[in-house]
Amino acid sequence: MNGTETNRRPTLPSWAREPGEPGGRGVGPPPSPGRACRAPAAGPEETGSWWQRQPVPPSLVDAVRLRLAETGAEPTPARVAAALRAEGRLLGDAGVLAVVTALRSELVGAGPLEPLLADPAVTDVLVTAPDRVWVDRGRGLELTDVGFPDAAAVRALAQRLAAVAGRRLDDARPWVDARLPGGTRLHAVLPPVAVGSTCLSLRVVRPRAFGLTGLVAAGTVPPGGERLLRALLEARLSFLVSGGAGAGKTTLLSSLLSLVDPAERIVLAEDSAELRPEHPHVVRLETRPPNQEGSGRVTLRDLVRQALRMRPDRLVVGEVRGPEVTDLLAALNTGHSGCGTVHANAAADVPARLEALGSTAGLDRAALHSQLAAALSVLIHLVRDRRTGLRRIAEMHVLERGGTGLVTTVPAAVWGTAGGEPVLGPGWPRLNRLLAVSAGASPEEGGTW
Repeated sequence: MNGTETNRRPTLPSWAREPGEPGGRGVGPPPSPGRACRAPAAGPEETGSWWQRQPVPPSLVDAVRLRLAETGAEPTPARVAAALRAEGRLLGDAGVLAVVTALRSELVGAGPLEPLLADPAVTDVLVTAPDRVWVDRGRGLELTDVGFPDAAAVRALAQRLAAVAGRRLDDARPWVDARLPGGTRLHAVLPPVAVGSTCLSLRVVRPRAFGLTGLVAAGTVPPGGERLLRALLEARLSFLVSGGAGAGKTTLLSSLLSLVDPAERIVLAEDSAELRPEHPHVVRLETRPPNQEGSGRVTLRDLVRQALRMRPDRLVVGEVRGPEVTDLLAALNTGHSGCGTVHANAAADVPARLEALGSTAGLDRAALHSQLAAALSVLIHLVRDRRTGLRRIAEMHVLERGGTGLVTTVPAAVWGTAGGEPVLGPGWPRLNRLLAVSAGASPEEGGTW
C-alpha cells in the first residue's frame, strides 16, 4: 500500500460533510424539544440498558459531546462526523447516526427514556432510581430494562427537562410540575426531598384524541353508551366526567369534545394543556406559575373568568381542582354550556368533593348546592380495572336536589362489567326526559338511546 492510499481520507456521505465541503448539505432545523430524534426502541431479544445497546461506547459519545460543547454547536451529523475525525475515529453511517441520536436525546429529548415515550401504548413513564424505570401500557405498571448510569444522570435529565419547560428545579426549589413543548406532563422531585434518588414522572399526552368509535372498540365506552353520549352532546347539557387517577377522564372528554358541532366555539381552561379535541374552533388557555420574583402567576380561576369574555359556546375546565369551581358553576348558571373533569373515587362522592373545593373560595354549603343543582345535569363516572388495566365508563348519573337542599347523584345507567348491558336506575326517567326535551320530543315520548 503506497502513502497516497494510506493517507487517503474516506469518502463521507453528503449528510456527514461540513456545510462548506463539496457535496455537503446545509444544517437542518433543530428537532422539536422533547419529542424528536427517538433512540431506537429495543427489540424483544435485546437486553441491558439503553446505553448498553448503543453501537458506540458511551465514552466516545462523551468525547464528542465535549468537543461540541467547546463551540456550542448543535449535534448535526456533519458536526458529529467532524468531531469523530478529530478524535481519530471514523465510523460508518450507522455509527455517526447513533452518536447524533444519543446526543440529541440528551440535549433536547429525554435521553434513555425516549424509546418509551415513543411507544404509542405507553401512557406513563416513572423513574424511582437509576435502575428502576417503570411504564404503564394500560395493563398496570411494568418494570423495564431501561436504566441510567447513576443517580446524577437522573437528576441531570430532570433538571434539563425542567429547563426546557421554562421551570426551575434545584435545591432551593426541589420539585417541578410542568408541560414539555411536545405536550408531555413532567413532574420531578430532587433529593433529599425524594429519598435516595430523583423521582421523575412523565405523563404522555398523545397529539390526537381517540375517536369515540375507537373507545367503543377498546371497551372504554360500553354497548349503547355511544348513542347516549352523542345525545348528551346534542342536548347541550352540562356535565362532569369523574373518576380516580388514570381512569381515562381526559381521554374521554377529548373524544366527546371532538363530536361537538363544528359551528360551536370551544374554550378550554386547563392547569396543564392535555385536552386534544379534533375540532375546528378551539381556544386553549393554560395556567402559568409565578416567576422567580413571585409575580406573573395565572391561575385556573383567572382563566375561567377570561374565558367568559371570549364568547364560548362551550366552556371547558380540564380538571376542577380548586376555587375555580365557583366561577365555573356561576358561568353555567348564566346560559353557558360546559363540562370538565373531577377526581372522585365514586360518583356519589362528587357533590362532597365539589363542596370541599367551593369552600376554598369561601362559598358556603347551601350556596354551592344551590348553584350545583342549576348548573350541572349529568355525571359520567369511569373506573379502571387494576388487574387488566381497562378504563371504562361504569355509571351515568343525574344530579338532583333533595328536600334538604343538598344535591345528590342518582344512577341512571350502570354497567357492572365491561361489555355488559346497562342496568337502568332510578335516575333514568329524568335523564330520558332531559335528552328528549332537548331533542325536541315531548317528555312522555322519550328517546331511542
